[in-house]
Amino acid sequence: MTLRHVTLLAAVLLFSKVQSQSNSKDVLFTIDDEPVYASEFIRVYNKNLDLVQDESQKNIDEYLTLFTNYKLKLKEAESLGLQNKTSYKRELDSYKKQLAQNFVTDTTITESLVKEAYDRILNEVKVSHILVRLPENASPQDTLVAYNNIMKLRDRAIKEGFDKVRKEVHNGQTIFGEDLGYFSAFRMVYPFESAAYNAKVGEISMPFRTRFGYHILKVYEKRKSRGEVTVAHIMVANKQGDSISNAAETRINDIYKKLQQGEDFEALAKQFSEDPSSANKGGMLSPFSAGQLSSQVFEEAAFGLKNIGDISKPVQSKFGWHIIKLYDKKPVQPFLDMKPELEMKVKRDDRSHLIDDALFDKLKLKYHITDKQPVLDYFESILNDDYFKRTWKLPNNFEKKQPLVTIGEKQLTFQDFGDYLVDSQRTGQAKSSFKDLISKLYHDFLFQNLMQYQEDHLEFENKDFANIVNEYRDGLLLFDLMDSTIWNASKTDTTEIENYYKAHKDAYVWPDRIDAVVASSTDQDVLKSVAKLLQKGTDLDTIKAKFNTNGKVQVIFTMSVMDAQNQALPPHFKFKKGISKIYKHNDSYVIVQVKDIFPSTLKSFDEAKGAIISDYQTYKENKWIDDLRHKYNVSINQQVLDKVRSELNNKN
Repeated sequence: MTLRHVTLLAAVLLFSKVQSQSNSKDVLFTIDDEPVYASEFIRVYNKNLDLVQDESQKNIDEYLTLFTNYKLKLKEAESLGLQNKTSYKRELDSYKKQLAQNFVTDTTITESLVKEAYDRILNEVKVSHILVRLPENASPQDTLVAYNNIMKLRDRAIKEGFDKVRKEVHNGQTIFGEDLGYFSAFRMVYPFESAAYNAKVGEISMPFRTRFGYHILKVYEKRKSRGEVTVAHIMVANKQGDSISNAAETRINDIYKKLQQGEDFEALAKQFSEDPSSANKGGMLSPFSAGQLSSQVFEEAAFGLKNIGDISKPVQSKFGWHIIKLYDKKPVQPFLDMKPELEMKVKRDDRSHLIDDALFDKLKLKYHITDKQPVLDYFESILNDDYFKRTWKLPNNFEKKQPLVTIGEKQLTFQDFGDYLVDSQRTGQAKSSFKDLISKLYHDFLFQNLMQYQEDHLEFENKDFANIVNEYRDGLLLFDLMDSTIWNASKTDTTEIENYYKAHKDAYVWPDRIDAVVASSTDQDVLKSVAKLLQKGTDLDTIKAKFNTNGKVQVIFTMSVMDAQNQALPPHFKFKKGISKIYKHNDSYVIVQVKDIFPSTLKSFDEAKGAIISDYQTYKENKWIDDLRHKYNVSINQQVLDKVRSELNNKN
């Protein structure tokens, strides 16, 4: 599913349609005499009661306001004709086609493949292979040659050793001999994965074919998967223009030395980590498994920690430098937790061919299509070698009106299959017998038409499918309307945004800030000496050189323009120029040298632009809703509303 699909589904989440016991004939309100039923409102409210975070939205009257606003927006979208846009129709058709897969797929085979994938994820296999390249559409003669070659290589590998033969025969063009290392499910094409997991350790497999050609493989080891780890980290980001005393690598090494001196990891993370999402939690990260993070270096370092409490040496990723501490290790997630993700992967993988085969059989049964193919001799008779050159055409005397096969209420004719044959011509297609070619193409043609017929009628055959399509249809209209009316304001309403800023300047201010140096140490006496040197104007590099000697780090400096909430400052720190007293902070001691104080000031337009645009969009949307309420007549049925309140209050 695309990001756009996710956005649209989120947009309609509060207004999805599910079944309810309410009277479907009770009209809760009308918009220009168009009814909105109480049953729909009750369904929506009950479904989303536990999802809304704003307590005001749980109030029935407040929720009714949200729901009415939603319906007003849809009314406006339809009045503007957004449902007639080509892009809207194309997007909706694409979604319906994608969604239909979930309703027509054979669930039995899918569930079997999902369980198999999970069983394989529990283990990793270490494999090498030899491949004799062969095109998917290779001729029978070339296929036989390739098979004989791979069999000869297998005989050699048994006698001489797999690795020896693999290295000798690899040429990177027609034959590949590769050490693939460890892998798990979904890392290789499905036939290869199956061969690897079905093979015994130490044995050389029989030849098997994938879309790349013929393989043999050897499994060297099978081991349990690494599962999931929970770690914390201290991060120092790489920054341009750092001074020597504040360079990322120097800084992370200083922090690492303090850890070696016995200082607390969590306290150091709170003081010095530059990952804002984890620093105040002592560097703690959410649990993750292999491949889940965007940094392989970080993952390998994390999984490389063996014992709870182990701390890594500094490691560098694309984000900066890290010190990592291991808190927990867990095996692969339970099957039910992983099932939704596995289902998606199975449907995108080579395994989908097995699902397609099962679906083909299911649809043939549903629409009473027998396994007996219609007489295809006629199509074999009109084919010639021009087909393989992409120049073949239907003959002038083509019997286009002859019936071919009936799907439901749809009659397919010779013309339909003939057009399919013309369109299926491909340059460079390997020659095969016309009988085999026609048989394969008819299979594909029939499957395609069965799928299309099912999709075209699914909205009438399946209520759940129809409801979801309706949700998406409304969400798509709402997305386009909001995008053009509100969300695009930063590009089209430049003058209005600037005027909004001028009228609301007091809402955009910088807090009081200081230009400061914060010195941190676990030794209070060290900080007393540091304070005296700072008072004399001694530069930081000299101070560091004095106290951080013989591989021991006694003081770390943080330099920045800070507000009162900065993690380096002690709580309730009073802004005053000069050298502060010593504070106990984050299980350490700190002093603060305040070089300058910047009183609270208004932010310029550029400094506050992001917040201004967001606030302006909210302001514009509220005004727009007021305009819609004047444009369309909303009439609430108070008697039905009282009944709805009573029903909902009794349930909740």
